[in-house]
Amino acid sequence: MKAEFKWQLELGRFPLFPTLSLKGEGETFVLTGTSIAGGSRRMEQDQLEHYRRFGHRYAEVVHDFLGSGYRDPSPPQLTGDEVLLERFQSLAPGKKGLDAGCGPGARDVYLLHTRGYDMRGVDALQGNLDVAAELHPEIADRLEVADLSQPLRFPDASFDFVACNAVIQHISPELVKGVTLPELIRVLGPGGVLQLMFKSGSGIGTVLDPDYDVQRSFQLYTEHEILAVVEQHGCSLIGADGEDGLGGVMFFTDYKPMRHCVFHARKAQ
Repeated sequence: MKAEFKWQLELGRFPLFPTLSLKGEGETFVLTGTSIAGGSRRMEQDQLEHYRRFGHRYAEVVHDFLGSGYRDPSPPQLTGDEVLLERFQSLAPGKKGLDAGCGPGARDVYLLHTRGYDMRGVDALQGNLDVAAELHPEIADRLEVADLSQPLRFPDASFDFVACNAVIQHISPELVKGVTLPELIRVLGPGGVLQLMFKSGSGIGTVLDPDYDVQRSFQLYTEHEILAVVEQHGCSLIGADGEDGLGGVMFFTDYKPMRHCVFHARKAQ
């Protein structure tokens, strides 16, 4: 049996965790953990440096993606990020929002701030927030460091809406289900709306990211397992309504290409 050791890349939390693949005759077993013998702090720092180095590029990619379309969307009305953002705005019961895992540039914090929303953004890496403050100094005091694998500092029912887009794919399932999702719902007020977007599937997915020319690995989730946790903590899936046809569990493919799932859920009154 052949063993292959590589490091998974993470944007949403740290320290990074390694992946050990054991390849036998016609089979592949993938083990992940926060500590495996042979790992090194230096390797963790190298990967963190990767995201510090590409922070500005990431901000550019996300900004450009706002105007580009999704591939193979279901429903077909889910044409891109701007359509999804407008849908989110229409569902929110108030103006106070949190972007959990806002990333370099904090694009959505900035966009919603310019549209009159009282926004806050959190990210695990200070460097990501520094890029956002450089690009959009007017939101610098609305951003702070927070690791979504740990409890949030905000009081209960602090926000009318919470977005967590393309973040839980960087966090282990145990922490997502035991900490991240319960905390996002805790800080959501009664009647508030949660938007979750994540890479869809099972196990670990690895793909060549053409924007950086590197292999990247992601934790995949099914809509069923994530919805089960959300419902357990008092939120219900928002179905399709109105002429736009958006609602329920929706899917699209990005440019890498990887399949994504996105949905909105409302917290009980």
